[in-house]
Amino acid sequence: MSEQTPLLRTPLFDLHVELGAKMVPFAGYEMPVQYPLGVKKEHEHTREQAGLFDVSHMGQLKLKGAEAAAALETLVPVDIQDLPVGKQRYALFTNDQGGILDDLMVANLGEYLFVVVNAACKEQDIAHLRQHIGSRCEIEVLEDRALLALQGPKAVEVLARLNADVSKMIFMDAGRFTLLGEECLVSRSGYTGEDGFEISVPAHKAEALARELLAQAEVEFIGLGARDSLRLEAGLCLYGHDIDTTTTPFEASLLWAISKPRRADGERAGGFPGAEVILAQIASKEASRKRVGLIAEGRAPVREGTELVDADGKVIGQVTSGTFGPTKNAPVAMGYVHTAHAALGSEVFAMVRGKPQKMVVSAMPFVPQRYYRG
Repeated sequence: MSEQTPLLRTPLFDLHVELGAKMVPFAGYEMPVQYPLGVKKEHEHTREQAGLFDVSHMGQLKLKGAEAAAALETLVPVDIQDLPVGKQRYALFTNDQGGILDDLMVANLGEYLFVVVNAACKEQDIAHLRQHIGSRCEIEVLEDRALLALQGPKAVEVLARLNADVSKMIFMDAGRFTLLGEECLVSRSGYTGEDGFEISVPAHKAEALARELLAQAEVEFIGLGARDSLRLEAGLCLYGHDIDTTTTPFEASLLWAISKPRRADGERAGGFPGAEVILAQIASKEASRKRVGLIAEGRAPVREGTELVDADGKVIGQVTSGTFGPTKNAPVAMGYVHTAHAALGSEVFAMVRGKPQKMVVSAMPFVPQRYYRG
């Protein structure tokens, strides 16, 4: 049996340990799952004030060159060529079967595209880019940067103390901003459903920036546990759980992530891997299953992997993410069900310890998103 690969550490590892974080393995890294405050209070603090998340395990890339946007557009079903400078878009890497290889963020910073990919998919995404578009643009992997997310209704007040210009940004704006004397790449976005920012900072400055933010009265460090409950209440997918290579954007209810020019009859339609499969599903409005939101009766959370059945006990789907939503004050989940059971208000049953627990197909997000749109 081979020795296990040692876990990687982010530039903030020592700070997490100093502040009493419980560290766990996640996507090849030692990451904080919670702090002494506890998952529920961390979740509530982010909804009420400002939470600071270390997401430095994510992959950060620059795509450079005159063809970078056109090249990237051959791998994703969103418009990259007309993405304005200073704006960011959510994108999907698809495969030839229409399945999702990863979800990612792409920002146009003028001289280059700044791309953030998921930690667990980082190596395969870089290989995918190099294989398919490496001859058309320069792909620079940013190894020496950390990534911090400051999320919550007080996030803008806090960050504006370090650079007042961030308060002029609206949701999905992105640009370069000086923080503590260092140029950082900042977007007004996040993974909690709240207003907030993601900040790419040189690794050597990450701890100083984190300490400066934590020194503000509104800010607490938040771990992976609350990050998961926050994103689930916000109806946001977790790659490898709610979306993967076997799910298409249509099945995953992610049609908004396919730009209209890429699915119309114009010259820019298609042109991405799996386009025939995905566009056929969109045209026919037919798929065997759909991703839906689910709210359970009672207080017990329904976890990932739980089978879903109909009133006759026939298996009709599976839960892909589930937890107790502290803000919703109810067990929330998402999963896939046969299309016949996907209508809002449909009753399905989760098989929890051999007993059916009623769940209702519900609209997402479960908690209203509060992105700042100006």
